[in-house]
Amino acid sequence: MKEDEINLYWRLIIDTMNDGLILVGTDGTIVMVNQAFEQLTGYASDEVIGRPCTILNCDACETTLKQRKEKWCTLFDYEQDVKRRCLIVKKDGTYLTILKNASIIKNDQGVVLGAVETLTDISEIDRLDHEIDHLSRQIDNDSGFHGIIGKSKVIQKIFDIIHKAAQSDAPVIIYGESGTGKELVARAIHLLGRRKDGPFVQLNCAALNEALLESELFGHIKGAFTGAYRHRLGRFEAAHGGDIFLDEIGDVPMSLQVKLLGVLETKRFERVGDHKSISVDVRIITATHKNLEALIARKEFREDLFFRINVIPIHIPPLRNRTEDIPLLVNAFIRRLQTKTGKNITGLTQEAMEQLMAYQWPGNVREVKSALEYAFVIAEEGLINPEHLPRPIAGYKGAGGVNPILFNHKDLAEKKALIKALLQSKGNQSQAARILGINRVTVWNRIKKYGIDLKKVIAT
Repeated sequence: MKEDEINLYWRLIIDTMNDGLILVGTDGTIVMVNQAFEQLTGYASDEVIGRPCTILNCDACETTLKQRKEKWCTLFDYEQDVKRRCLIVKKDGTYLTILKNASIIKNDQGVVLGAVETLTDISEIDRLDHEIDHLSRQIDNDSGFHGIIGKSKVIQKIFDIIHKAAQSDAPVIIYGESGTGKELVARAIHLLGRRKDGPFVQLNCAALNEALLESELFGHIKGAFTGAYRHRLGRFEAAHGGDIFLDEIGDVPMSLQVKLLGVLETKRFERVGDHKSISVDVRIITATHKNLEALIARKEFREDLFFRINVIPIHIPPLRNRTEDIPLLVNAFIRRLQTKTGKNITGLTQEAMEQLMAYQWPGNVREVKSALEYAFVIAEEGLINPEHLPRPIAGYKGAGGVNPILFNHKDLAEKKALIKALLQSKGNQSQAARILGINRVTVWNRIKKYGIDLKKVIAT
């Protein structure tokens, strides 16, 4: 086979590779690229050949023009193979996560001719890693409606709103106290929507200071500020084609609220330290436990941003407003803890359940889970008793007696009807529930709410 034929076949072989390939001369200029490189970077071969390889702005390259040295890159200094994970900048300005392999090329006499680099796209692996990490943290939420447990009317109404919100691309804002499950609602909207095959990226805006939050949201370029040694892919860019969930939106500083508003209006943003505008296609879901209208009145939240994010509001009720769901939550968490710990704990005594039903749950569902985790540590086996519960719950004075509540006329009528049904059923709560057309748990709730003494009712 002639040399020109060999070269032709060699070129054809290179162009069948899935990985991008670059040949770089000793002066750092690009000599050749393959078709995979063009597809990965968006650059045509004639746009890069003859130009320095730094055109890709790889954040892992230790390229410097060193004084008093002929070699411009450490690869040629040490003549060692390099294998690194890094970000490169594509022609359209977006980042691409790659695995780079670089090696020196020498002739038969040992003279360095240049370097060859292969670029493997690992952005999908990155996305799957994030997904697996999230699923591993959400493993306890595998029952109910996308992990949200409840059969009360108020929570069923939330499920209906979630379904409807998922069919739209309009911004959604989720209101609710800490521990009510705002993140689960956001994820349910993503999984039920048309962007379910795209990424779901989330960020707690209260967890970072202003500078770090800006970098997390929009990314930064290498050298943008002290300590920015690498490019950073921002959450908005990572969420392209999917949904971004910004928790605790009420904690975003005013200066960043302006940038968020700009992204919502133009679907474009700039990385920190960069002046190139990046286009992004994301649906934004936000959440807060704060009263944003009160923040607006105090000039702590922008009214124009509020109107942009408050298109589809979802208000998650606190657990104390849907206490009939507590037994369902308790049973679900106990099943999971049985599997997790291997302990032979079968449930709760009636007294322990009464304590849980009477307690006000400032920490909501998250606090229920924590309380049962505590009980599984303290109890040995069998049933969980009140003494196995955390002190604030075990010692709550609302259980076993009436709370200091002012009842209105509707409450009094409800209490009168309940007492009548209990008299007819001779104290049988299930039968009383059938008489009233409600479930047994609701009967139990109302007995506790009104401080009804069953023994006295039956004796009358």
